[in-house]
Amino acid sequence: MSDQNVRNAGFTSSGIKGGSLASSMMSREAKVSGGGVHSGGPTSTLQEMGAKGSTHSSGFTSSGISHGSQASQMMSREAKSHGGGTPRSGTTSTVQSI
Repeated sequence: MSDQNVRNAGFTSSGIKGGSLASSMMSREAKVSGGGVHSGGPTSTLQEMGAKGSTHSSGFTSSGISHGSQASQMMSREAKSHGGGTPRSGTTSTVQSI
């Protein structure tokens, strides 16, 4: 995953860009959670990366998730909380897809 992909999706250093994939994600996530976007969810995770320009160092790569990285720790925590697998619409899979 590249910083440019994250910015192109609408996650920027100045916030989420209106009319973008990022704003659609934020809207869907807020509706599902009753009106807010939770810390650690897909939208907040990607926005943090977009603001910092830190996708490469997080371990999300075009080849998959890097062993021992922040991304692998996120995937492990998510899998444990879902009984052993990462859900298709979860934070790890959403961030990795972008």
